[in-house]
Amino acid sequence: MSDPLVSTAWLAERLDDPGVRILDGSWWMPAEGRDPHAEYVAGHIPGAAFFDIDAIADRTTDLPHMLPSPEAFAKAAGVLGLSRASTIVAYDSFGVRAAARVWWTLRVMGFETVVVLDGGLRAWSAEGRPVESGDVVPAPTSVTPAFHPGLARSLADVRHVIESGGAQIVDARGGPRFRAEVPEPRAGLRSGHMPGARNLPFDTLLDADGRMKPPAAIRAVFEAAGVDLAQPIITTCGSGITASVLALALARLGRWDAAVYDGSWTEWGGMADTPVVTGA
Repeated sequence: MSDPLVSTAWLAERLDDPGVRILDGSWWMPAEGRDPHAEYVAGHIPGAAFFDIDAIADRTTDLPHMLPSPEAFAKAAGVLGLSRASTIVAYDSFGVRAAARVWWTLRVMGFETVVVLDGGLRAWSAEGRPVESGDVVPAPTSVTPAFHPGLARSLADVRHVIESGGAQIVDARGGPRFRAEVPEPRAGLRSGHMPGARNLPFDTLLDADGRMKPPAAIRAVFEAAGVDLAQPIITTCGSGITASVLALALARLGRWDAAVYDGSWTEWGGMADTPVVTGA
């Protein structure tokens, strides 16, 4: 598909299509005090299974929702009844936020036809479209592991870029966090940003209703942040969630190759030997 976003009308027309699988990837910061699974059980788009970002993750690290191994992800995808032949639609209850992480994760793990519902459950419900309650338990499938390493970056990769160049780092966190004007929401992290990083808060890519801005406006936001759209880009944020929103927006501009730094600031800011810059 040429656009990684689909409209509520597009999905409504395909609710009964067996070739379309829907995933509710809602997620909230711990400080937001919300239970995404409980909210999913209370009401979700008909047929949607719940994609637990914190559970479908690497359990060998203390870092939040890091990518699992391809083998572990293939097993989880099978439990969700996913198939590489299906069109997978991810959404969340924010608008466009955690669903972008689901989109990116699936692409890293070799799923080619994945899209995000523009505006998510918020837009769907505002239009009076149907919802259902309870847990959806799909028929399990068998998924062969796959991995596209070009879409993910590690701590070592980002260190190399900072030392030697080769890519732009674009940080999706809010300006006050980027400039170290406020403490990080996760305890124990230094404040600031990576040397040379550009700041592009993810919510500047969204309209007030939670939908993503059109491509021309997205391009203007990136250019205003000093990002050269013709050069390699690595996106980062607090823990790899909103960095995926930037990657999604870049895909709307034809940049399907933008990579996400999986550990993001939770990893970088928690290290003792990583360089940190404060201020603008």
